[in-house]
Order: sequence, then structure tokens, then C-alpha cells
Amino acid sequence: MYSEHTPHAPILRAVEVHHPTPLPPAVATPAPVIPMQPGTVPAVASVVLPDGRVVTGYSLSPLQPEPLAAKPPVSRAAVNVALGGVGFLAVCGGLLLLTTFIAALTALITQLIILAAVIFGGWIAVQIFSTSGRGGGTTVNIRKATFKRNHFRI
Repeated sequence: MYSEHTPHAPILRAVEVHHPTPLPPAVATPAPVIPMQPGTVPAVASVVLPDGRVVTGYSLSPLQPEPLAAKPPVSRAAVNVALGGVGFLAVCGGLLLLTTFIAALTALITQLIILAAVIFGGWIAVQIFSTSGRGGGTTVNIRKATFKRNHFRI
């Protein structure tokens, strides 16, 4: 607590000690009697302490909470019916979502098929009506022409 190089000893201080003053014993005086109806006067209790003093007062009973209303027990059958109903609704909701998903998937596939047909049909139309691959755009009467080694002869 103090370093070794301190030249003086610690200072001693005077300590005051207080002793409690004992109280004279209480004299039991009877409580005044007030005329009241018999059921409203609480019981007066007197307690004798170990040192001979008598303490008189009203005894207070601890406050007890009001009893809770008794809940009727729920039967197992009612619980099972309720859980079954919840399960049934969950299954119905799942089936509804499944059918909605299948209908949406069918519509998507149908639209993709139609889109492919339109694109392929457009490509065929461009190949048919395009004039860049043929020279001159001549009209040939097919009935009179003969086809020999990829050449038309009229």
C-alpha cells in the first residue's frame, strides 16, 4: 500500500462508534372499541417479542388473486377435426397452385411453338420470295421445260 521509501508511518485516525439507544418497552394499551357491525371489524392480533414487548396490530391476510375462470377442456376429437381441416385446406391450396402452374407452363410451351412456327414460316417465305439467289427473275413454263442435270431446257 505504501512504498518503502516513505519516511513516516501511516496516520491513525480516531473512529467514532455509535451505539443504538434502546427504546423503553411499549405499554400495551387497549384499542378503543368502536361499535360496528360484526363482520367488518378485522381481528386484532398481539405478538409478544422475545424481549418482553407486546406489539398489537391488525393481522393482514395476504391478498389472494381472484380464481381464474375454469376453462373447459378441449376434446381430442375437436383437435383432430381442426387439424384435419387445416391439412385439407393446405392440400387444396397446394393442388390449386399446382394446376395454376401446369396451366401457365402449357401456355408458355404453346406460345413457344407458335413463335417457332412464325419464325420458321417467315424464313421459308423469305427463301421463296427472295430474288437474290436467281439471275434475272425469268419466268419459265414448267410444262414445256425438260430438267436435265440441274439445267432448264425449253
